Amino acid sequence: MFQANTGTSKARGAFGLLEVIYFSIVRALRQSHRHAVVGMLVNMMQALTLVFAFFIMFELLGIRGSALRGDFLLYIMSGIFVYITHIKAVSAVMNSEGPASPMMQHAPMNTIISISAGAVSSLYIQILSLVIILLVYHIAFTPISIDQPVAAMGMFLLAWFSGVSVGILFLAMKPWSPGFVGICSTIYMRANMIASGKMFVANTLPSSKLALFDWNPLFHIIDQIRGFVFLHYNPHFSDWTYALKVALVLLLVGLMGEFYTRRHVSPSWTAGR
Repeated sequence: MFQANTGTSKARGAFGLLEVIYFSIVRALRQSHRHAVVGMLVNMMQALTLVFAFFIMFELLGIRGSALRGDFLLYIMSGIFVYITHIKAVSAVMNSEGPASPMMQHAPMNTIISISAGAVSSLYIQILSLVIILLVYHIAFTPISIDQPVAAMGMFLLAWFSGVSVGILFLAMKPWSPGFVGICSTIYMRANMIASGKMFVANTLPSSKLALFDWNPLFHIIDQIRGFVFLHYNPHFSDWTYALKVALVLLLVGLMGEFYTRRHVSPSWTAGR
């Protein structure tokens, strides 16, 4: 009754929203591990384990010579880092707080803030891990040279953005059928172990095999980033604009689905789960 009615300017509202997003990002980062440094080390070890496994596989199969001209480990890491960034973005967004979460009862929290927090926290961890691993490799083992670092970083961000788009699509469907979405997301992540094309380059594939991977935006991103990383590789059968268009379409469909789900979801759907 006696409360003063204070108006809120657009700038103040924007800063308030950014503050909420910031604390949500911190919360999302601490959900993976209580200590941020340990969580970072765990993420780095996951990437290094995959790099080491693919290095051993290439050596045992004797197909190292079919790789690109240049640093062989950089060739492997260019595929592994992009793949992990994409998959981690999908997982972070898909597992963010949904419209039926108890966190949504606390204003001004909403699903957009939750999605933003999951996406940005995932990107932060992946960029920091990438910089540390490449820096250690450059200093301790051999100097590395990236032909077009800005364009390569753009493909890295595109892999993250496409992962966010796929994650939003899964998040929108998750309240309706959690079990089915969980199976679909697992199949998607496991299929991309091969379908992403991180073990080979598109220029070396025959047309009959190329058709098996050409549908996948991540395949185009990995092939394009190798064209920007290595001086002597020019990708002929991939197009990063295709990946961007698919990511934008999935983002639009996912946001529409998330809006519809938010309007119709009930807290009772998650009761007892």
